[in-house]
Amino acid sequence: MKLTKMSHSCVRLEKDGRVLVVDPGGFSEEDAAVGADAVLVTHEHPDHFDEGRLRTAMEANPAAEIWTLKAVADRVSAAFPGRVHTVGHGDAFTAAGFDVQAHGELHAVIHPDIPRITNVGYLVEGGKLFHPGDALTVPDQPVGTLMLPVMAPWNKISEVIDYVREVRPQRAYDIHDALLTDLARPIYDRQIGALGGSEHLRLAPRDAVQL
Repeated sequence: MKLTKMSHSCVRLEKDGRVLVVDPGGFSEEDAAVGADAVLVTHEHPDHFDEGRLRTAMEANPAAEIWTLKAVADRVSAAFPGRVHTVGHGDAFTAAGFDVQAHGELHAVIHPDIPRITNVGYLVEGGKLFHPGDALTVPDQPVGTLMLPVMAPWNKISEVIDYVREVRPQRAYDIHDALLTDLARPIYDRQIGALGGSEHLRLAPRDAVQL
């Protein structure tokens, strides 16, 4: 399975000639979802869900489908009849040939005065990769590669480190990093790498690795 990191929280997965894209939002490239056979969206915030990017991908491939939670599905299902699937915590499905399980129900707390929205993470290929969206959800099975939300208005570095410790992946790659400046990256790399207990890695946008 090939992992390509796009900007912010968007990643592309490729296997057997098929492409699965997660969270092509407004902070990712305009073509982030182009070529996708399936798209997963974790929640409705615009840095993870962008209707324009989804429309571009769905129009480029009339067979492409979307899996997401109800809040997003309700906004796009009319435009793509029969191609949008609603999922929630505990659901298992196959998208673009990838086995996927949904984990989690709520977005992390931004502030007590801000109502929490729904959020679902996606465990791919039996735990080979986990993308949690905007939550620190711990799946109920081992994780090989954790896509780690490293910097957000709703987290701090101690929580990020403890999350890596709790999930105990073989490796963690940064996502949710568009707000993290290059000046700060070495601090995050050093502290998460030293204290998280797992290999901590970072990919530049459009860099790829084999998992």
